This record gives sequence, C-alpha cells and structure tokens, in this order.
Amino acid sequence: MKARAIRGTGLSILGFGGSQFIRLASNLVLTRILFPEAFGLMALVQVVLSALEMFSDIAIGPSIVRSSRGDDPKFLQTAWSLQIIRGVILWVAACALAVPVAGFYGQDDLIWMIPVVALSTIIAGFGSIHMNTANRHLTLGKLTAVELGSQVLGIAVMIGLAWWLQSVWALVYGSLAIAFFKTALSHILLPGPANKLGWDKSAFLEIYHFGKYIFLGTISGFFIQHGDRMILGKFITLEELAVYTIALMLASVPQLLGAQMINRVFLPLYRTHPPAESAGNRQKIGRVLFLVRGGLVVMALLFALSGEYLIDLLYDDRYQTAGVLLVLLSLSILPRILITGYDGILLAAGNSRDFTILTLFTAIFKIAVLFVLVSKFGLVGAILTPVVVDFATYPALVWFIHRYGGWYPRIDVALLALSALVCALAFWFSPNSWAELTSLRW
Repeated sequence: MKARAIRGTGLSILGFGGSQFIRLASNLVLTRILFPEAFGLMALVQVVLSALEMFSDIAIGPSIVRSSRGDDPKFLQTAWSLQIIRGVILWVAACALAVPVAGFYGQDDLIWMIPVVALSTIIAGFGSIHMNTANRHLTLGKLTAVELGSQVLGIAVMIGLAWWLQSVWALVYGSLAIAFFKTALSHILLPGPANKLGWDKSAFLEIYHFGKYIFLGTISGFFIQHGDRMILGKFITLEELAVYTIALMLASVPQLLGAQMINRVFLPLYRTHPPAESAGNRQKIGRVLFLVRGGLVVMALLFALSGEYLIDLLYDDRYQTAGVLLVLLSLSILPRILITGYDGILLAAGNSRDFTILTLFTAIFKIAVLFVLVSKFGLVGAILTPVVVDFATYPALVWFIHRYGGWYPRIDVALLALSALVCALAFWFSPNSWAELTSLRW
C-alpha cells in the first residue's frame, strides 16, 4: 500500500501537471484566435453544467472506492447502469434550464449552447466503470493516460475549429470532443472485463444509502466551488468574467491538485489505514498531509510572486488586469489548502451524513458572504470571500473530524505561519495587488 500510495501520488501530480499545462497552452492559443466575450459565455455554460452534475452526484465513484463489493461484477454493472441513466437525465435537465438561464443573464446564445454542451454528460455516462476500480486500487498509470490523451486530442480539435469557425461554437464542439475521446480511451486502455448493463438491488441500495447524503453535499459543493462565477455573471460584463476566469484558472491549480489528491490518494489511504486505529497510522498520514499541503502552499507562492509578470508574458493587452487578480486569488486559496485532506476522512469512514452537513453549512455561509461582498466590492469581493468562509468554518470542520483522529493542529499552525510569510512576500513583490486590496472602502 505504501508503494502504491507513493506511485499514486506521483502519477496524480504528473497527470494533473500535464493536464494543467495542456489547459494553459490551449488557452494561450485560443485567446489569440477568439474574442474575450467567448470565454465569458463559456464560463457561464460551464457553471450551469457543473451545477447539474453536482446537483445529481450520487457518489458512484466513491462508492466503488470504499465498498467491500467494489470489485463485484454485479455491483459494477449496477453502478455503470446508474452512471448512464444519470447522464441522460442531466441532458434533459440542461435543455429545460437553457431558456431561463439565458434570460437571467441576458445572453440569448446560451439557449442553444447549454443543450449542445450538455450532450457531453450522455457521452461521459458511457465511460468505462474501470476508471473507478483503477482509483480504488491506486493503479493510476493508464487512468492518467486516458485523461491526458483525451485532453490532447479534444483540444487539438477545439483549436482547429476555432481557427476555422472564429466563433464561440469552437469551444462548444471542442468540449464534446474531449468527452468523446475520454469515453473511447477509457474502454480501449483500461484493463478489465467489458462493461455490461445490469441491476442488483442490494448494490443499488448500498450506492443509494451512501450517496443520498453526498447528493446534498455536492449541491452545496457547487456553491462553494462555482458560486463566485454564478453571482459575478450577473454583476459584471462577459469580458470582465473572462479575465477573472483566466486568473482563476491559474490560481486554482494548487487547490485542484489538492482535491485530486483527496480522491486518488487520501481516500484509499484513510480506508485502509484509519488514523484512529493506531498511532502509527496517524503519524504516517500526518506526514503525508504535511508534505502535500506544504507543497501546495509553495505552489501557491510561486503563482502569487509571478502573477503580474506571468500574465504580461503570456497574454495580450486585453487580459492584463488578470495579473493583479491572479496574485490575490493565489493568496485567497491558502486557507483551503491548509485543510486539504481533512474532509476525505469522513467519506472513507462512510459518514456521508456529516460530510453533507459540513458542506451544506459552508455553502450557505459562502453564498451569503458572496452576495454581500460582490455587491459591495465586485471582483475583489469574490476574492475575499473564500478567506472569510474558510476561517469561519474551520471550527465546525475540526468538530466533525476529531473523533476519527484526523485533526492535526500542529501541522495547521505551522502551515498557517508559512502562509502568512507567503502573503507578505507576495504583496512585497506585487505592490499593485496590495493597493487594489487596500483601496476598499466600507
């Protein structure tokens, strides 16, 4: 398990780093071909699709990872059937929402864009269930190849279409291409018996009882992860939303890597080596937590120090205001990095109820803070929100996880001190970001 965890960590970092490099490279090319408003429109479409996916998440993947029946063919057939049904339902829901969403944001193009992009949910529903079994056993090599390969092929299609169409529809069709290639490669590259439709009542009930709380939790998770763009889309222009999205794409790299580490490394480790079971388990997991979080803090520091220079180097004059936003966003995610890995212990223990309660509480608080700060301070208000929310909800998180031996206060304090140093260095290197922040008037 130790060797698998080390390999899994390395492959997660390699796969994530490769994915983000491909994403950045494609963004640099596409921003030179298309107009900024195209990326603002696509950001709104992605918010809607993310909402639908998270509002319907019944935790099929985590159920396979944690269940004692995770390798049972009947269990996997039932899970695959549920996955396909969910994909079709998501597309129908997207079609129903297209007109009201377009009216809310005042963008008629969304009426057609949302249903077409949502076809990707049907395509993804047919993806191989062995992507989840590979995660269960920390055999991530071919899974990484599937994800990177589909991204490269799909983005190549997207860039070709952008050059040909010179339209936002290149982004729409490109997103479908990525989903198609991922589904195809998952069946071609991942080992295991052919996926089959099937139904086992006991398997369905196990997934349902575990996932019923996750369903509510991921609805809350949507507001935590995407609430800023959902609300900003009503208050700012498409061009401003595109600039914010570009800055967020870069700044969120450490946070997204942390989330991937929870799913691919910490969740299996918590399942097999619960920290409350022995002092040895607790010490070893604590060491992994410290190394992972420390690495993520250093990564955030690099983005914060280079934010303005990076945007100046990579993007043209239309996107230059993203530089200051990148610095501030890189600092705003530090509190989230400091708690990376904690909530995974609840899912590994099968306590999806407490996970849902915690996530719901955080989401309600975040939406309330977002409305207040965005309406008063605009983009900077959206940047300040996660800092306020993560510090305010930290005591609730500790209360839920301490019974599982999963709280490491010494690590938290040490990394908090490191984060304070990161903030000081970032504001010293980027006085413009400090000026932007201190220009606020209550």
